[in-house]
Amino acid sequence: MPLVAAAPPVVVTPPGGFDYVTVDSLHRRVYAAHGAVLLIVDADTGAVTGTVQLGGSAGSAPNASTGHVYTGNGDAKAMSEVDPATLKEVARVAVGGPVDAIAYDAQLGRIFGDEDDGTRIFVIDSKTFKQIGTVTIPGHKPEYLQINPATHEIYQNIDSDSEIAVIDGQRMQLTRVIPTPEIKHNHPLQYDAPYNMLLVAGSNNKMSGYSTAGKLLWTIDYPSRVDQCDLDVTRQMMACAGNGITLLKINQNGPAQIVATLPMTPGPHTVAIDPKTGDIWVVWGTRPTATAPATAFVQKFVYQP
Repeated sequence: MPLVAAAPPVVVTPPGGFDYVTVDSLHRRVYAAHGAVLLIVDADTGAVTGTVQLGGSAGSAPNASTGHVYTGNGDAKAMSEVDPATLKEVARVAVGGPVDAIAYDAQLGRIFGDEDDGTRIFVIDSKTFKQIGTVTIPGHKPEYLQINPATHEIYQNIDSDSEIAVIDGQRMQLTRVIPTPEIKHNHPLQYDAPYNMLLVAGSNNKMSGYSTAGKLLWTIDYPSRVDQCDLDVTRQMMACAGNGITLLKINQNGPAQIVATLPMTPGPHTVAIDPKTGDIWVVWGTRPTATAPATAFVQKFVYQP
């Protein structure tokens, strides 16, 4: 099997499930939303370095220049800035709804957070840490967003409408939508900057590539349900979480190719690739049963073709 564990799973406390996971490759940290806390893991050793209590943590976006990380806090209806070195929340701003996925535009200095099961994107100025805008989006279930650093466009998956909303990040306005009719319940979304391509998948075992102009480039069958994906643009490899881990090779002039699968029970929801090493990080939890307590784990995998 070309996907193998690099180390045994690390037990995480408290037990329970996870939301998004991201990697800060420069500062060698892995961030995972874990219930009410943000979990921080050393990307080199795999050791858990700490947790920060935030209240319904969801998405995270590192700031490479400061080493801090921004978070969306679902239950708290807020966005936060966290210093992972001191394990302290250093700033917080309340917004009008629960925040799910977030993305950070370093050039604009703006943090964009979509409203969980809502119709808005909240925009925060990273310097003042104040809300500077709200963008109304179509549908009522946004799922993951990506930023084009060259154009400052935000690409927002809309689960309820099988489409991708495109927002002008400078003007903070919806400009157009990209219909994705072959994808049902859009969930993962990645922007491939070198290939200027959007990668999207849904609950109906389909994955597609689109140009940013909205042209369908290809569609492939996918082996399972799929939740979060993460793209390593240096290697052009994308890892996806669903019933396990699926690894795909992204091609510029043709469909993506599935190169490895690793079933896992229970299936993880979130996965992230370390751009420096190509390591694949997975987090997952189990619910309590009559014979076993709830658990939570973080584990690193490597691809060995």
